[in-house]
Amino acid sequence: MTLSLLLAVLASGFIYGITPGPGVLAVFGIGAAQGRRAGAAFLSGHLLGDVVWCSTALVAIVGARVIGSTAFDVLGVLSGLYLFWLGMRAIGAKRSNGDQPQGVARQPFWHGVTFGLTNPKAYPVAVATFTALISSRAELLDWSMLPAMILLSFIGGIAAYAIVVAIVGARHVRALYVRHELAITRVCGVMFIGFAINALVHAVPGLLPKFPAR
Repeated sequence: MTLSLLLAVLASGFIYGITPGPGVLAVFGIGAAQGRRAGAAFLSGHLLGDVVWCSTALVAIVGARVIGSTAFDVLGVLSGLYLFWLGMRAIGAKRSNGDQPQGVARQPFWHGVTFGLTNPKAYPVAVATFTALISSRAELLDWSMLPAMILLSFIGGIAAYAIVVAIVGARHVRALYVRHELAITRVCGVMFIGFAINALVHAVPGLLPKFPAR
């Protein structure tokens, strides 16, 4: 595994873990209500769901590459379009009272496990994020790399959650996050669009008809 691929998988796991979403919003609420330890317990449980979804996503990505470059390119286009759609939604997001930070959780760890495993957006976001960041190195992928890639994505996720845990127990952090939630969401939207463009740039040329040189 090359250094560039290693860093791409590591970054994918980190970005997947730290990007604001239902899990991050929930841990800010739990941390504010019960403290940093409860927030850390919730994320420890949530990490199990992340491992499951990221591993499944990596299996799909490597499998598509092994089947053939066309299958991987199709996956890349679909992932790029999905990330672009997510990015546009995030940029156009409006403040809503529907998704408020959660309060007290009686068993934060098991609540995190359930939360992480039942998030319906987890798998498509994982596939799209990993595909976008790995697409430029697709020719290097094979089944022998899968265990190392899963481990690297896990390490990236731990690094992301360590940062979240470090700030979730700090005073006024929840209020600051809620106050600037829209700005943070929109910045993430721009980032998703950047990933989408990267995925499409690498996937679309492989699907275009190749004309013989004159």
